[in-house]
Amino acid sequence: MKEILVAHSPDADDIFMYYAIKFGWVNLDDTKFDNLALDIETLNQATLRGEYDICAISFALYPFVKDDFSLLKTAVSFGDGYGPKLIKKKGAKLKKKFTVALSGEYTTNALLFKIKYPNAKVQYMNFLEIENAVLEGKVDAGVLIHESILTYDEKLEVEIELWDIWQELAGPDLPLPLGGMCMRRSIPLNKAIQYENTLIQAVNVANSNKELLSKMLMERDLIRVNSETLNKYLDLYANDDSIELSALQFKALDKLFELGYKHGFYEQLIRSEDFLIPSEYAELRSK
Repeated sequence: MKEILVAHSPDADDIFMYYAIKFGWVNLDDTKFDNLALDIETLNQATLRGEYDICAISFALYPFVKDDFSLLKTAVSFGDGYGPKLIKKKGAKLKKKFTVALSGEYTTNALLFKIKYPNAKVQYMNFLEIENAVLEGKVDAGVLIHESILTYDEKLEVEIELWDIWQELAGPDLPLPLGGMCMRRSIPLNKAIQYENTLIQAVNVANSNKELLSKMLMERDLIRVNSETLNKYLDLYANDDSIELSALQFKALDKLFELGYKHGFYEQLIRSEDFLIPSEYAELRSK
């Protein structure tokens, strides 16, 4: 039996979107899926090194790995009126060269933050450490991601939403691209198509059985937050828009890549739809 490893982040939406496979609700004949949960920047760095066959990434990383990894159409997280938050202590005034904690060099929030605040002094740390770093005065501010955007300490306040930065840079009509998944190009095309279709099915099944799956995840202590926060978070990042990339989401991705190119973060301007797995190949083979 062929074994395939799916590496994803430990945040609630990634776990939720994968676990229909883990619980056996979705499967693929002759293939055993396994999973590994690591923080998103660790996954970004691992993808740069080519370590995993299927891996969750920040969308901002993708232009750096496009030659070795295809962009998957499923298990995507976008913000629509919400997203990561730049937080500081209540009442604090940020100077032009304020210090800030970000969750990783290749994260989408880091790309947008550095475009907006080119003079800030950036420190990278695990996303779970950022809130305390601000509370303890190790940095002036920090960008919170994942469930922390709903649970941060009452001594903190929001300086600006990354959603507002995105709207300022990209315009008012596009969702904010945050994270998705990619697959190694060296995987045979017929297998790659099967793996992607299985993941699409898993996200669809999870979304269709949200209440039951959420309960099972809570019972097994696989989630860091309580059930109320979990439900709020999944409504934001694991929903109908997570199942398969839409035309509007492709447009948003292209705008993100355009901004990165325009501001000197990428050497080449790319179009997201040019880097998908050509799933039509399976239909052609069957004729």
